[in-house]
Amino acid sequence: MKRIYKITLLVGITILVSSCHNNSAPNYQYFPNMYESVAYEPYSEAKVFKGGKEGQLPVAGTINRGFEPYEYENSTAGYELAKANLKSPLTEEEKNSGKGKELFEIYCISCHGATGNGKGKLVEREKFLGVPSYKDREITEGSIFHVETYGLNAMGSHANQLSAHERWLVADYVLKLKSQL
Repeated sequence: MKRIYKITLLVGITILVSSCHNNSAPNYQYFPNMYESVAYEPYSEAKVFKGGKEGQLPVAGTINRGFEPYEYENSTAGYELAKANLKSPLTEEEKNSGKGKELFEIYCISCHGATGNGKGKLVEREKFLGVPSYKDREITEGSIFHVETYGLNAMGSHANQLSAHERWLVADYVLKLKSQL
């Protein structure tokens, strides 16, 4: 009989102890700052930073990781310089990879058309008017890259959608379309 009481008491204590445990919140933390770092408000005051505020400007001359500086400015003079001087860094294997066509069909075909004649779906539906044919333009790989980077007239910049390498691939494909017109 004593044995049954002992077993019942042991089971009762086990249930009581296990019911106090909460899996969603640990009971004890060793060095809690390692798990829950101090959150700073971006524009709050702090004496440890220059100017007394948390939000700091980047150091002069810093660039984003992966960013490639483009030395031609967004102006007519920059366009003319790019048209005359800017050359593609692509190798022949990259130019013939077919990736330029794929990118053109994603980003350009809706306005410029499949053959580069300026008669894409948006032009046919009169959403945009005056999209020129590549045949009518005096373009080079540098001018195409410049327009893809900064945009021109109604065409916006595609620098956010396409990396520099992808813009060069599209520029090469546009020149191929121009030669076929």
